[in-house]
Amino acid sequence: MNTPAVDGSISTISTDEAIALHRAHLSKGRSQLAAMFGSLVEQSASGARVTTTDGQEFLNCGGYGVFFTGAGHPRIVAAVKEQLEKQALSTRLFLDPVVGLAAQALTSVAPAGLDRVHFAGSGTEATETAIKLARAHGKRRLISTENGYHGKTIGALSLTAKSFYQDPFRPLLPDVEHIPFGDTAALAAALASGDGEACVVLEPVQSEAGVIVPPPGYLKEVAALCREHNAFLVVDEVMTGLGRLGAWWGCDLAEVRPDVLLIGKALSGGVVPVSAALATPEAFAPFDADPFLHTSTYSGAPIAMAAARATVEVIRDEHLVDRAAETGARLLAALRAIAADRAPHLVREVRGAGLLIGVELVDASQAGELLLELVDRHVVVNHSLNAHPVVRFTPPAVITPDEETQLLEAVDGALSAMAKKF
Repeated sequence: MNTPAVDGSISTISTDEAIALHRAHLSKGRSQLAAMFGSLVEQSASGARVTTTDGQEFLNCGGYGVFFTGAGHPRIVAAVKEQLEKQALSTRLFLDPVVGLAAQALTSVAPAGLDRVHFAGSGTEATETAIKLARAHGKRRLISTENGYHGKTIGALSLTAKSFYQDPFRPLLPDVEHIPFGDTAALAAALASGDGEACVVLEPVQSEAGVIVPPPGYLKEVAALCREHNAFLVVDEVMTGLGRLGAWWGCDLAEVRPDVLLIGKALSGGVVPVSAALATPEAFAPFDADPFLHTSTYSGAPIAMAAARATVEVIRDEHLVDRAAETGARLLAALRAIAADRAPHLVREVRGAGLLIGVELVDASQAGELLLELVDRHVVVNHSLNAHPVVRFTPPAVITPDEETQLLEAVDGALSAMAKKF
């Protein structure tokens, strides 16, 4: 299909031209989805705000958890610009100081003992790294939790226990077992069937499953069972890490140190894609023995490392972890009150931790309606890939009091409007 050539810069492209390009060259399904939200085209973003090409401004409480520090944080952008002018990519032959500094920054805030780092470009790549480390240690069996989400590359998809995403790509990895999240008895039974050969991969709070918070003490019991059965423990904090839960890590809340910790999303500072797998020296040993065992051309790219280092510093210096805990507690209480007052027959539950909050509707169609109602009120949130009735709120930790008010007023108005329809 031929489309007219589009001249000019990104800043001058029209809305119609952007839509035409997507329809001609990208996923048609994605274009159809965008049409449901008015075919809006993003132009710029700053903090918790996104501006479209037609001049509308939206409060971004979505972004799938990427914008914890807000969009375009000045310190992170400045760090990337400075590195871009020096050296955007490295030779991969000589040592690069920027990757060392990024690793130092990350390990300085990581759970004690996670001193080694492998950088990648996305959360699913971090998962693949963990799978390879586990296999290199002889852990052939993989155990993950039902409705968990760990990415969509073949190895990670094998752990992402949702047939809707898995079925088109079978066969996946062998020797993978999915157990109920929060059920330590099920984990104990799974581990007992093959001592010393298992790798357990799970999230501290399941995000795409609809913000499922496990019973108190769950992760600590999981870690104890892994030690008892000599199993490899991987905690996926791609969504929850770096302050999203109101603590640096979900592992911190549970007082757990895994063999490998996965990080992504917020690590980018909302600027450059980057992820990481942090590991204990023992878990990392195969990569020490052979530095070419698991490599990628863009792993540890200097511009990504500049973003990662600056992001950690911003989160620390601006006390964003504490802000996430305080703001999250306020929003959770307020959202529960609004739901109970405006639409108790539509909202099944409001739950969350820190700035990861899920609103579960009675059915998926009502969740879709809530998304649309909020967009009409200039607020962006996300659906949950593995739990369609759940709408997720992941506002940045830099959200202001006025923006909190805007969010709550939008939810109030949206649920009030829905209560008249359903």
